Amino acid sequence: MSKTILTNPIMWADVPDVDVIRVGTVFYMVSTTMHTMPGCPIMKSENLADWEIIGYVFETLEENDAHNLIDGKSIYGEGSWAASLRYHNETFYVCFSSNDMDRFYMYQTKNIESGKWKRSTFEGRFHDPALLFDENRVFVIYGCGDIRITELTEDATSIKPGGINQLLFVTEKEDIGLRCEGCHAYKIDGQYYLLFIEWPKSGNRRRRQVCYRSDLLLGEYERKVIFDDDMGYHNKGIAQGAIFDSPDHEWYAMLFQDHDAVGRIPYVLPVNWEDGWPMIGIDGKAPRELELNMPSSSKWPLVISDDFDYKEDILTLNWQWNHNPDNKLWSFTKRPGYLRLETGHLTNSVLYAPNTLTQRTEGPFCTGIIMMDISNMKTGDHAGLAALQNSFGTVGIKAGEKGFDVVMCVNSGDGSEEVVENIPFTGNYIYLKIQFNFDDSLDLAEFFYSENGEDWSKVGRPLQMKYTLDHFMGYRIGLFNYATTQIGGYVDYDYFHYERNSI
Repeated sequence: MSKTILTNPIMWADVPDVDVIRVGTVFYMVSTTMHTMPGCPIMKSENLADWEIIGYVFETLEENDAHNLIDGKSIYGEGSWAASLRYHNETFYVCFSSNDMDRFYMYQTKNIESGKWKRSTFEGRFHDPALLFDENRVFVIYGCGDIRITELTEDATSIKPGGINQLLFVTEKEDIGLRCEGCHAYKIDGQYYLLFIEWPKSGNRRRRQVCYRSDLLLGEYERKVIFDDDMGYHNKGIAQGAIFDSPDHEWYAMLFQDHDAVGRIPYVLPVNWEDGWPMIGIDGKAPRELELNMPSSSKWPLVISDDFDYKEDILTLNWQWNHNPDNKLWSFTKRPGYLRLETGHLTNSVLYAPNTLTQRTEGPFCTGIIMMDISNMKTGDHAGLAALQNSFGTVGIKAGEKGFDVVMCVNSGDGSEEVVENIPFTGNYIYLKIQFNFDDSLDLAEFFYSENGEDWSKVGRPLQMKYTLDHFMGYRIGLFNYATTQIGGYVDYDYFHYERNSI
């Protein structure tokens, strides 16, 4: 068999709350994307190093003002959290909770790569759920500190009447800041294994991976720390995720690390079974490289350039909308070769601009460039390119009574926009650029504009990017257009060009 060299992190981008399974020779992964739509991305790999986005579990989760980003309402940091992915009796299952809806969601399909997902919902939240199939019974194990277990019906579409529904055990409290959460549940060789993260107040004082195991589903459980390392990055522990085996029965874990403004990034680590415990790493450390007995495969980019040359109004899978899209107000086909974003709602901030189209950013450096036809903007419109998180920065065009201004804006502190600099602009086409520097947590974004795409001028000031828990997501690069006074204007994006490791 050919060899594959895997380099950690496998993606230097926001791919958090990972869960991984293997079906035959193929690995599938699900991760959290919260308020971006479509949601709950499914990725596929044949060697753990090269991952391709193959689809999403849902196009939109709910239809209401908060999910549609209307009237100042939003679901930033909410939506779908920490999904569990499982395969049982030739069916794939994905389940998660949504904090804003106070609801638990179960999706299932026979074909994870091209099939339709059937949806069921239950009232109430199962925090960071782990789905466990135990012969013909189905359980969800969940919670933070106080770990509970609830039995579902055999078809996993509802809570089982009269089934198990109880506190399973209470995790360590003494000297622990964040008690155990992020459960992943397994039955391996007749034993039950529950994996969690926790955050101690003493010792290394960073997130670490903990395992509870028992011969019986309902306990008693014994406990062991199975991984505690930061790979030399600012004492930020690598933790929370899945364990799984390869076709030749070598074991691995995929966990993630908080990596400041770029987000939470995934690592693949070896697992060695010691006295029945899945110990992660090599001598307790995360290796930078692994040689895997798996085939080489194509490299699938996580973030792509796009010339918007489509015959249908269908997004490439790398793109996601910030909240639900209004599909009446965007198009590839109204002007072939361009992305058109029309205004249909009034707002005063990119945070509440429907139809902002986003991709992830990547470390250590990346750059996004657009060219935009602004000739059909209306007075009060604002369009351009965003470094999107709560502490956002934008570079764009504002249309005024007397013409256009190039503007660089930041969050004024209450979600509205503070104009850092404005420069008069004439012409119908403009080029805009944002450079991101995530090297060693520097976390700076710089903003540029050009009249010809070759001669660039800085505008505004560098943005000190900050990862904040109200959004709970790494910075995204976003294409936006919104109206402040009247609707009906539009801009046409000719392209989005992206380079990684270039500034």
